[in-house]
Amino acid sequence: MIDDVPTDSSSTSPSSKEKQPRRTRRTRMTGAERREQLLDIGRTLFAAKGFEGTSVEEIAAKAGVSKPVVYEHFGGKEGLYAVVVDREMRALLDGVTGALTAGHPRELLEQAAFALLDYIETYTDGFRILVRDSPVAQSTGTFASLISDIATQVEDILGQEFKTRGFDQKLAPLYAQALVGMVALTGQWWLDVRKPKKAEVAAHLVNLAWHGLDGLEPKPRLIGHRKS
Repeated sequence: MIDDVPTDSSSTSPSSKEKQPRRTRRTRMTGAERREQLLDIGRTLFAAKGFEGTSVEEIAAKAGVSKPVVYEHFGGKEGLYAVVVDREMRALLDGVTGALTAGHPRELLEQAAFALLDYIETYTDGFRILVRDSPVAQSTGTFASLISDIATQVEDILGQEFKTRGFDQKLAPLYAQALVGMVALTGQWWLDVRKPKKAEVAAHLVNLAWHGLDGLEPKPRLIGHRKS
């Protein structure tokens, strides 16, 4: 005896319906949303692998899109990288500039040190990208240019301090580069070791910088045999 088999799909049993895979509707991203998604993915990959180690294929695969979509939004890997770097540069510069509020010069040094260390702690991927040498030809986007931009913010503070002490204000840019470079390179080291704690790192940085400034000679002299 042969069992009757229903041929009408409407008579399919509930259990068989449950076994059929459900179709999920994918929400289509807007152009702005897709752009942000690609920037987030690119940021993570560039931080982990660097510019050369990251491919358009990998970016597209992580985003679940085809390569032409990446090219459509950024013109290629270089364009995506340039936007990521520019955003990180502005975020760090805004943080440092915003931290330099009114106060005693030593307190301003503390604020600047904390601003950089805060950025490293909160935006670790961004800082990893910034400290790499940028392969993209542009006026900004290298660690050296970042230090220079931040130092410009510090020049005015040092200029006023030099004026008060009767020092040559024209030397303020040199000292600004030295101070910011010291903090930035220490921050680059702290990025991996994360010891001691952030506040202790800031305190030691300011200790060296401030007491060095406190005992600053108006006209420093060389004591070694080399004079030029």
